[in-house]
Amino acid sequence: MSGVLAGFATIGMIILVGFILAHLEVLDATAQRVLTRTAFFVASPALMVTVLGRSDVHQLLSANLIASLGSVFVVATTYVLLARLVWKRSPADTVIGTFSAAYVNAGNLGLPIAAYALGDAALIAPMLLAQLLVLQPSGLTVLDAVTHVPHPGMSRGRRLLLRVTRPLRNPLAIGSLVGLALAISGVKLPVALSGPLGLLGGMAVPSMLLAYGISLRLGPRPGAGEPPVHVATILALKLLVQPLVAYLIGAYVVGLSGHALLAVTVIAALPTAQNVFTFAMRYGRGIVLTRDAIFFSTLLSLPVIILITWLLA
Repeated sequence: MSGVLAGFATIGMIILVGFILAHLEVLDATAQRVLTRTAFFVASPALMVTVLGRSDVHQLLSANLIASLGSVFVVATTYVLLARLVWKRSPADTVIGTFSAAYVNAGNLGLPIAAYALGDAALIAPMLLAQLLVLQPSGLTVLDAVTHVPHPGMSRGRRLLLRVTRPLRNPLAIGSLVGLALAISGVKLPVALSGPLGLLGGMAVPSMLLAYGISLRLGPRPGAGEPPVHVATILALKLLVQPLVAYLIGAYVVGLSGHALLAVTVIAALPTAQNVFTFAMRYGRGIVLTRDAIFFSTLLSLPVIILITWLLA
């Protein structure tokens, strides 16, 4: 349990630093945009190459992957239906809301929890794969398509080419695909490449957390920007439905038990990832919604994870 507390304390301290720097006017909204753009275009792709590249491909393609994919699919589908049919949200806002409900904090919070609370950092790999190679590319493809306006003088063939190749030009998708290729092939990058990538990837999480802390200080207070029922629905999907689905698929579909079942359930109960806020900032959609989802899901996920551990350990 100390690993769970340590993971939450770490992200909380860095967010607090961002909040204080914004309060002291050391960093402002411009700095927030610079941090998020750096994380999106440079640091996060480098992190994906290094994290996925050193993952065990057998761990990536384990039965846990099916449970993780299933939990993401059920939550994402449920939110999309609610957003489009009930709340009448735009496609871009729907994608950001789907990320808020289904995209777990598998990186900066999931890695320490998997390592210290569950005993093996590799246990986070299936959820990382489900998100980085399925949820993230599909969502970003939609965001790119609905928020990008081609130049009016561009030919139809040029527009079609840009639309077809857009997923392959997204920096996060590129980083994820390169990392997966390295994991599958077993190729190790030379130090001349792995060293710089490691340094750049190390900027990803702090940049996201600092930018998020700035938003807490400069934006409206948490809970004041979106309808409470909308935020509450996202929290219920994230913290209740997703771990429950992961448990049911793990136990009754792929036959997980014991520590493996505990791991896949705890990982599905992790709060909304900070990089969802980076996506919202990058595309200018759902910024307050993602901020509130991250804030409240991070606060509430700790008791949920403790309860799951008590019930299944």
